[in-house]
Amino acid sequence: MRAGWSPIDVARAFLSGGVRLLQIRAKALSSGAFLDLASAVVEAARSGGAAVIVNDRADIARLASAHGVHVRQDDLSPRDVRAVAGPDVIVGLSTHTTEQMRAAVAEPVDYAAIGPVFATTTKATTYDAIGLDGVRAAAATARSAEKPLVAIGGITLETAPGVIAAGASSVAIIGDLLSTGDPERRVREYLRTLA
Repeated sequence: MRAGWSPIDVARAFLSGGVRLLQIRAKALSSGAFLDLASAVVEAARSGGAAVIVNDRADIARLASAHGVHVRQDDLSPRDVRAVAGPDVIVGLSTHTTEQMRAAVAEPVDYAAIGPVFATTTKATTYDAIGLDGVRAAAATARSAEKPLVAIGGITLETAPGVIAAGASSVAIIGDLLSTGDPERRVREYLRTLA
């Protein structure tokens, strides 16, 4: 884990800081280890009333009793996610282009994500950064379908307010939450800044 933190300790720090929606990404973990981590995070989130979204794995989400699943363009379709994880789970879908956003909001999703907004080293992607103009365009499409828009990719405490002002309902942050070595405090800074 980056900065010497274990995944469960990072999740607990985020939750202590006030996170109410936490997404678990664990590309390198085996299925069993991913299930153990997801179950532990769901349990930790329960006491604070936070929701947990599992990245890519509808089966893990169902087994861990997570609140939802976030999928990419080449993962299971949102319809298939619901078939595996259950009809009431939160389903989110990543998009990177205007065409993908239009298609996403027509799917049975609860939210659509757009990105990368800015250049990022946290996630490898073949897509160019879309900038605030891309967020504005995606937000217009999401609003027309009455779906929340989550912006992701290279967002920092300094840039997050502009991303929200451009029309995103929320921001997904990875790297910047670990940038100070105190993820709990960094979450609190985001919540104060975006309140």
